[in-house]
Amino acid sequence: MEKSNKFKLFIGLAYLILISLFLFFFFSKFSIQELTSYEFIRENRLYFAELKNSNLLFISIIFLVLTVVWCFPLLGFGSPIALIGGFIFGKWIGTLLVVIGLSIGATLLYVFGNYFLKDLIREKFLNKYQKLETKFKKSEFIYLLFYRMVGGIPWQLQCLLPTLFDVKLKNYFFSTLIGVVPGAFLITSIGSGLEKIIDQNSEVPGITQIIFSPDIYIPLVAFFSLILVSIFLRKIFYKN
Repeated sequence: MEKSNKFKLFIGLAYLILISLFLFFFFSKFSIQELTSYEFIRENRLYFAELKNSNLLFISIIFLVLTVVWCFPLLGFGSPIALIGGFIFGKWIGTLLVVIGLSIGATLLYVFGNYFLKDLIREKFLNKYQKLETKFKKSEFIYLLFYRMVGGIPWQLQCLLPTLFDVKLKNYFFSTLIGVVPGAFLITSIGSGLEKIIDQNSEVPGITQIIFSPDIYIPLVAFFSLILVSIFLRKIFYKN
């Protein structure tokens, strides 16, 4: 038990060091003012567009790897990476890359949690989510799929909770792969819409111009509709 605690402490410290180093090198290269500057965003849009057009396969692989790393070990959630994916690659290729990257990252996080965090997760969350065990035993893949689609739990915890129920790795991966598609597609569509607006405007566009652009408000309305449907389904799914 003492060795296990020491190992968990080591993992925690290693994670904090990794995050600290990443933030240090990132902000030593870019300032907050630059990152929030419209000119900076527009210039880098052109850079990534040229890079994508010259070598789509290479930049796609790099983005896919970064998406996996964003999910594990950086424990990032899907929305920011989906916006970036849509902004750089458009809604179709962006969705494909984001979905595959998040699925691989989530699966690696699940494997890690299964080996090193299972006791901690059981101690903290078993009583609260034990009612889900019966559902998973009935049809593991189907309920994992609904579990991914309805959400309602922070992404990182959502990736780790299935360790309570010893779900099969294959079912975990494919249910994640399918379950995150609706949300990922809508968010990458918004990112793609933002890229088009920036391409068409040399000056900062007004908020109304952004919101009432069909490339923005259609996926935005669909996204909020998805949230409302998810809230309704959540009440059924997590019901005792």
